[in-house]
Amino acid sequence: MLQHIHNVPDMCLQAWQTAQDLALPSDYTHVDKVIILGMGGSAIGGDLVNDLVTSEAKVVITVHRDYDLPAFVDDKTLIIASSYSGMTEEVLHSFEQALLTDSKKLVITTGGKLKNLTDNTGIPLYCFDYKSQPRAALPFSFMPILAFLQQLGFVSDKSQDVLQMIQVLRELSSGIKETVPLANNPAKQLARKIHGHLAVIYGGGILSQVAHRWKTQLNENSKTWAFYEIIPELNHNAVVGYQFPTELSSKIAVVLLRSPSLPHRIQVRYKVTCQLLDQAGIDYYSVDSEGSTPLSQIMSLVLFGDYVSYYLALLNNIDPSPVSAIDYLKEQLRNAK
Repeated sequence: MLQHIHNVPDMCLQAWQTAQDLALPSDYTHVDKVIILGMGGSAIGGDLVNDLVTSEAKVVITVHRDYDLPAFVDDKTLIIASSYSGMTEEVLHSFEQALLTDSKKLVITTGGKLKNLTDNTGIPLYCFDYKSQPRAALPFSFMPILAFLQQLGFVSDKSQDVLQMIQVLRELSSGIKETVPLANNPAKQLARKIHGHLAVIYGGGILSQVAHRWKTQLNENSKTWAFYEIIPELNHNAVVGYQFPTELSSKIAVVLLRSPSLPHRIQVRYKVTCQLLDQAGIDYYSVDSEGSTPLSQIMSLVLFGDYVSYYLALLNNIDPSPVSAIDYLKEQLRNAK
């Protein structure tokens, strides 16, 4: 798992470059909706892209985590099926439904049944070869989608932003990798602080789904309870719940993800939320993004969170890679009538 985290900058560059080589049909530009089919580590890439481009995208983008397709799918819909293994039950079910529609289709996978469903169909296939847990291959579910949206003219040219992001990630990794001692390593320090606590991750704006990624990485890598909340929505409900159960206040650790690209009113909400946490006696910690572009800021916090989840796994004395509970669930689903 550590090596996969080290590989994130290079994976991002590779995924971006190889996605440029996949030419999409010209009629794919004539859509007004993009639906990304995915679950878990294969879906979060779509979430991150959506947060990144929502202020400029010329199409509506949604991430669909379920079996049945929405009823609004039509010939002006582009469906992107993203499944690392190509065997994700929910994705296969909804993609098979998509094959019966006039929607445009695109597949991102390493193989499996999903790849087979594209055989002799002419459906564009982005097939990559990277051996890991699906969550560790995030760049291959994130960068290609961004590249395809750019190719279709739905977002502006991100080439220079990508190059800056790669440099930012490499510099960040060198400062928080395992050889950097605790005293100088903010990722190790944060893992120590949240160790033994229930982590709740706060993010807003372009960082909303980064908070989601932190939550799932803590779940899967660190094998620990974790939740996430989104600003400003949490200011309308979650802040009222700090009071009870009283015994929980000392066991909660809130992590606030911050970026200078967040709108001013969102930043004000961060400040007031911290005041409310202080009043409730709940520990909280802030992590700031790196880089000058939203893309760098999103991915720098993703990478920082990956390192934190790895270090917390070590503190929990657990191997971050296996996900035995998910394996058990899939086995039971296969055996279910």
